[in-house]
Amino acid sequence: MINMFEVNETNKMIEQENLDVRTITLGISLLDCIDSDLDKVNQNIYNKITTLAKDLVKTGKTIENRYSIPIVNKRISVTPIAMIGAAACKKPEDYVTIAQTLDRVAAEVGVNFIGGYSALVSKGMTAADELLIRSIPQALACTERVCSSVNLGSTKTGINMDAVRLMGEIVKETAEYTKDADSLGCAKLVVFCNAPDDNPFMAGAFHGVGEADCVINVGVSGPGVVRAALAKAPKDIPMNEIADIIKKTAFKITRMGQLVGSLASERLGVPFGIVDLSLAPTPAIGDSVAYILEEMGLEGCGAYGTTACLAMLNDAVKKGGVMASSTVGGLSGAFIPVSEDAGMIAAARKGTLCMEKLEAMTAVCSVGLDMIVIPGETKPEIISGIIADEAAIGMVNSKTTAVRVIPAIGKQVGDELEFGGLLGSGPVMNINQTDCSVMIHRKGKIPAPIQSLKN
Repeated sequence: MINMFEVNETNKMIEQENLDVRTITLGISLLDCIDSDLDKVNQNIYNKITTLAKDLVKTGKTIENRYSIPIVNKRISVTPIAMIGAAACKKPEDYVTIAQTLDRVAAEVGVNFIGGYSALVSKGMTAADELLIRSIPQALACTERVCSSVNLGSTKTGINMDAVRLMGEIVKETAEYTKDADSLGCAKLVVFCNAPDDNPFMAGAFHGVGEADCVINVGVSGPGVVRAALAKAPKDIPMNEIADIIKKTAFKITRMGQLVGSLASERLGVPFGIVDLSLAPTPAIGDSVAYILEEMGLEGCGAYGTTACLAMLNDAVKKGGVMASSTVGGLSGAFIPVSEDAGMIAAARKGTLCMEKLEAMTAVCSVGLDMIVIPGETKPEIISGIIADEAAIGMVNSKTTAVRVIPAIGKQVGDELEFGGLLGSGPVMNINQTDCSVMIHRKGKIPAPIQSLKN
């Protein structure tokens, strides 16, 4: 039974501690939009999304007004477009027309982002997959709301090194295409290993082929709430008690996400999919995963002990969240996007947070090397090396990992990039420029690890 104490507590979390529902994401299957005629494919996509998503934003605003719960983003995810355009698209420019259709329909229904301009190539690339991947730089340069992702590895299949090599080139090319906008295109492009089918967060959201025709997924966010709870705790309590505080707080945060998802499902008349338990930070002061780690007793994020604290945070969030929702999925953990987290930005500026430390942190948290600005002169092969390392962590540890790096064209270490909004800002970080070209140009595959044979 809900009591007044819980109501007041929730109000305080929202008003003072940046508690919000980061996104409600409507997943839409476009499999029935496939046609050999490109114009017809575009028309089918337009018709289906406008029909199913026409009330999404209105529903989100109604829930916000009724319950005073901020819903920051309303988003759409669709079936990977490489599949949808395979029969009709003969060149990369054909896929770009689909990206433009997605952008137009996203603007018309009023959503912040639409994800699913994607290819799944963990074991190999079809001709259609390659065409879509080669179209990404142009597609992201000529659209505003389209997000793109490529899954190129998994625990079951290993890592597709042909795709790793290609994606290094594509990330660099995307940065060049959008250099006049601080290489913004790269902020909408993520490279995955073990990508989940039901992730509501951008830029990696797509609607998996095993999903229902239409489903609503919710992503919650409450780093500020967790930090506030830890700030009230005595500075000498043991780490297991810190974990308990995080679990209890995560339960409360997730319960709000469950409520919003249920309401949105009911009002839109579509099934409720999952709540993603991820703690998604923002550039707002106080709404930072890095500050949570510092509250545990670190002088700054990046200090020795950071990885241990993050591992505990990630685990405690999941333990608390699963008790509040029967349908947990997505990425579920703690995000560490550098430019989107005020504490991470500060640590990167000071130099206490480096690429190697971030890589270690990705082994124990949700996702991976995220929103990291790197020098614009970085070679595509080095970007491919970063992708390969991160994919290997995900493959061997049976977890989702990802890379979203932004080569800052024309900028040097220490310069700043400003993206605005949730994407934030960040300094160009120094990275190891030692060449790995020979390894990357071998291509082929890295075989799946032995645990892939579990059956």
